[in-house]
Amino acid sequence: MDPTLNTLAGRGHDLRINLLLGMANWFVFLDHIPNNAVNLVTLRNYGFSGATDVFVFVAGYAVALIYGAMMLERGFVITTTRIFKRVGQLYVAYVVLFVVYVDAIGNVAARYAATSLFDEYNVTGIVDHPTRTLMHGLLLQARPLNLDGLQLFIVLMALFPPALWAVLRRPHLTLAASLGLYLAARQFDWGLPSFPAGRWDFNPFCWQLLFLLGAWFAVKGRELVAPLYGWPALRVAAVAYLMLALVIALPKHFPELGGIIPGLWPLSLDSKENLAPHRLLHFLALAFVFTSLVPRDWPALHAVALRPVIKCGEEWLAAFCAGVFLSFAAHFILITGPDSLAMQIAVSAAGLAAMTLVAAYVSWSKQQDRIRVMGAEA
Repeated sequence: MDPTLNTLAGRGHDLRINLLLGMANWFVFLDHIPNNAVNLVTLRNYGFSGATDVFVFVAGYAVALIYGAMMLERGFVITTTRIFKRVGQLYVAYVVLFVVYVDAIGNVAARYAATSLFDEYNVTGIVDHPTRTLMHGLLLQARPLNLDGLQLFIVLMALFPPALWAVLRRPHLTLAASLGLYLAARQFDWGLPSFPAGRWDFNPFCWQLLFLLGAWFAVKGRELVAPLYGWPALRVAAVAYLMLALVIALPKHFPELGGIIPGLWPLSLDSKENLAPHRLLHFLALAFVFTSLVPRDWPALHAVALRPVIKCGEEWLAAFCAGVFLSFAAHFILITGPDSLAMQIAVSAAGLAAMTLVAAYVSWSKQQDRIRVMGAEA
């Protein structure tokens, strides 16, 4: 057996993948509810990186495991068709989500005279230029709030087949090429335009590095990184950097600390578009500490308390789509009703519960389809 195939096959069924994808989904939902005290618990408040960083890296790792083994067994052409099939599913989900989401925002804004929602959710073009906005939306160029992460993932997946082929054969050279593209995009200010103005919030030329880094780690990086866990000094350095990022980030999200914690480093915390180096380093430090503390066989991964978030990781697309609508509904409830702390907690908890129910139903439905197919074959 190909040693790489054996390596990829041996890394399947890692519950940490679904745990992290589920946590990213939950954090994205909470972050998408403006002026919500509950989103103070999410990752973005305590350092430079956030839920999107976690999702992109873990997704790169997961798709390399799935499609890497397929490419080694069945070849480039078949694997590419399977990847494009998945891209098609993602694109259909995006189109339905985009059309229904924008229509829902428009109807709510018109019915309740809440015209500020058009600006807040970046859909003003639907009023002035509905046809053009729809066309640009189909081309992934419109920027309705909260859909940018799915747009990024569609592009990364569509370009993944040649990158996967390369990373399976020359993993280090492929990662070096990815790093070169990242540096060139930052140096020459490459980016993708959006409609009606501006650029993508997540620049694919830069964020591809995190995605490819996840794929590289799945194929080859784990063996190279494993000895680093035996270096206590590296662990101390990672924790120290996370603490430094925490000190720098806290005054931004907790203004009352501004007079207590002085600005220590002239870094912009708004480093999302081009994946700033200090943001990337923060995520790597976080990943190093997490994998040090949470091994693959960690017993708590099977705890009942973690099943909801793991289920939202297993069915991340359904949970994400539900979360987009639920975050809008939660925001609307808060701006039209009592915007109290109790209400913020209530709508956040209800949204997370609804996301989990959607993910559980989708999982159950797939299982019933598999049982029916197996019964038919028997």
